[in-house]
Amino acid sequence: MQAYTADWLLPVSTPPVRRGAVVIDAGRIIFAGPEAEARERAEYAGAEWTCFGRAAILPGFVNAHTHLELTAMRGLLEGLPFHEWIAKVTTTRRDVFTPEALQASAQLGVAEAIRSGITTIADTADSSAPFDAMIVAGLRGVAYREVFGPDPAVAETSLGGLRAKVDDMRSRETPLVRAAVSPHAPYTVSAALFAKVIEYAAAERLDVCIHTAESAAEEQMMLAGEGVFAKSLRARGIGWDAPRMSTIKYFEKLRVLEGRPLLVHCVRVDGDDVRLIAAHGARVAHCPKSNAKLGHGIAPLNAMRGAGVPVGLGTDSVASNNRCDLIEEARFCGLIHRGAAAGYAEPTAGTLLRMATLGGAQALGLEAVCGSLEVGKQGDIVAVDLSGLHNIPVHDPEAAIIFSASAGDVLFAAVAGRQLMSERALRTLDEVALRDLVSPVDV
Repeated sequence: MQAYTADWLLPVSTPPVRRGAVVIDAGRIIFAGPEAEARERAEYAGAEWTCFGRAAILPGFVNAHTHLELTAMRGLLEGLPFHEWIAKVTTTRRDVFTPEALQASAQLGVAEAIRSGITTIADTADSSAPFDAMIVAGLRGVAYREVFGPDPAVAETSLGGLRAKVDDMRSRETPLVRAAVSPHAPYTVSAALFAKVIEYAAAERLDVCIHTAESAAEEQMMLAGEGVFAKSLRARGIGWDAPRMSTIKYFEKLRVLEGRPLLVHCVRVDGDDVRLIAAHGARVAHCPKSNAKLGHGIAPLNAMRGAGVPVGLGTDSVASNNRCDLIEEARFCGLIHRGAAAGYAEPTAGTLLRMATLGGAQALGLEAVCGSLEVGKQGDIVAVDLSGLHNIPVHDPEAAIIFSASAGDVLFAAVAGRQLMSERALRTLDEVALRDLVSPVDV
């Protein structure tokens, strides 16, 4: 039995607690509340107590979208238009990275995630490297295996390849990490393949993740059959008849939305699209930094949340974001949306903290096990140091976490009670060895 105390406890589902404690037994939370109350209970007398002092204990952050296998591409693809950027990612991954290099890249990514207090990851990849890395590191996660195939003639072949890859991953699933599927995007997946993947996912009870309504190029392709993506398909001899509708309406027409997919980005969506997303129970991974850096724009966060769409925060790959840091992502999210709205009120620090924890868990269908500090949930917790000069004084602990703290302030991380980082040292990965395994890519 482990008991952790700090100046602040942030359960997320309930208001902050001054001088709080959380007690974990057999991997689950059995108490979350005032420290004084926990100390008085005889059943906790035998617990091993850890006091973090001037710090906050909160749920581990939930990163709703990453590409861990691309971690070694950090800073490699700066200043490119999106179609060139994504083409370079694809060719570099295919032509430069060995399976061993992908494994090292993914392990570097999970190490960075743990250091920044991320305990749950939804990763999308064309290999099993992130799936394996999450298992080794002890993280909680969903590994979405990508499938590509813009030519409808190869839809059955593409599905067969996906089945084999997912079967292999499912044979190695753990109670913490499960496999899922990701038909990549409308410009890389034919209507025929979308239909086959959604049918397969429903039959096998696999979650689905799709890059959706991300860019102007995608919008041009969908609405007018023009732009770089449409031209690229035609150059490869693949016919494309534009549906003359938004990506979301196209997904409704194909019955993709009936699978309640996790839709990543949703920058280019209007009010009707948002209503369709909500009506079908689909979920959204919001990646504000990546969207901004690649020049895609700003997703209508307030409209989506107002419609009741579950929205989690994602960092996307560090090839586009450069950091796997959900505190920084939440801060940027708040600032960019307040700036765009010319308003100071929304999103609040509390809203942003919820998006980075419970909101992400809801977006991944994991809210019953993580995302908040509640009795019965698993012990996915982090502690953030608030004693630094940049954090004091603490008038509002939620504001301190979102607007003052940084990933470097994370002291401790645990998943299901197992310590992944303590005293600022990783416990499940060899950080020194990882530094030596990953080097700059020569392209």
